[in-house]
Amino acid sequence: MGDSCPLIVPGVTSADRAAWDHPVRARFAILAAAILFSSGGAAIKATSLTGWQVASFRSGIAALAVLLMLPAARRGWGVRPLVVGVGYAATMICFVLANKLTTSANTIYLQSTAPIYLVLIGPLVLGEPIRRREIGFMAVLVVGLAFFFIGREPVRVTAPHPLQGNVIALLSGVFWAFTIAGLRFIGRSGGPAGGAAASVVFGNLIACVVALPLALPVEHVALRDVAVIGFLGVFQIGLAYVFLTAGIAHVGALEASLLLLAEPVLNPVWAWLVHGERPSAWSAAGGIVIVAATVAKTLYDARTATASPGRLSG
Repeated sequence: MGDSCPLIVPGVTSADRAAWDHPVRARFAILAAAILFSSGGAAIKATSLTGWQVASFRSGIAALAVLLMLPAARRGWGVRPLVVGVGYAATMICFVLANKLTTSANTIYLQSTAPIYLVLIGPLVLGEPIRRREIGFMAVLVVGLAFFFIGREPVRVTAPHPLQGNVIALLSGVFWAFTIAGLRFIGRSGGPAGGAAASVVFGNLIACVVALPLALPVEHVALRDVAVIGFLGVFQIGLAYVFLTAGIAHVGALEASLLLLAEPVLNPVWAWLVHGERPSAWSAAGGIVIVAATVAKTLYDARTATASPGRLSG
C-alpha cells in the first residue's frame, strides 16, 4: 500500500543477512519501513510545491537513493522491469497528486482497494482463476470503497478538491494493482535477480521525467520545501526499502504483511498530528472496513496455505 508492498523485495546481501538475522531486529526493520512509508501523506502536504513538482523531484531523488543504498537495484535491468516500472510510476504520481487534493486518509485507503482490481487483472496477466473467497473479499472492499463517495467530503486547506483527489487515488489503486501483477509475473517467470529493485528504480525515473514538464518552471523554493523533498526521496522511499529488504528475509510473509499494515493505519494519524486533518465519518468507516477486510484475508490465506502447503492460496 502507498509506496510499499511485501512483493517488492529487491534482494539481500550477505552483509544484510548478518546484520538483521535476528527476529526482533528483522521485525523492527519492517515496522520502521511501514512507519517511513506512512509519513508520505503528511510530508507531501507540508510543502508549498505543486503536486507535479513533488512527484518529479521526490522520485528523482528516490531513484538515486535506491541505486546507492540497494546493490540489487544495479542488477536485473530489462524490458519486464521497465514495463512494471511504468505502472509503478503512475502509482507514485497519482499518490502525490491525490494527497494534494484530498485527505491523506482517503488517498491511502482508496489506494488500498488495489486487490479489487488485482482479482480482475489476475486471470489476464497471471492466468490465476478467480476463487470464491476472493469474490467475497472483493465485495467487502467495494462496500468500504463506496463509503468514500457517500455524502459530501468537506473542503479544507489540506484537501481543497476532495472529489477530484478521491478519483485520482482510485486510479492510484488501479495502477498499483498492475504493478503488483507485473512483479508477480516477473517472479513466476524466472525474471532476473534484482528485477523488482530495478522496477522501483525504473518507476521513480519514469515518474521524475513524466512529471518534470508540468513541474517547471519552479518560481519559488523555500528551505522547508528542499528539506521535505529530500526526506521523501531519501527516507520515505529509499531508506524504507532498505529496511524492508533487510527485514523481510527473516520474517514470515504473514507477519510481514501484518506489520506493513501499519502504513495505512498511521498515514492519517501523521496528517492529523501535523496538519490537524481529520477524515470524515464516512471515510473513517470506509478505511476501517478496508483494513479489517485486508487483515482477515491475510490471516485466512495464511491458514489455507498452512493446511495445503503444496498449493498457492492465490
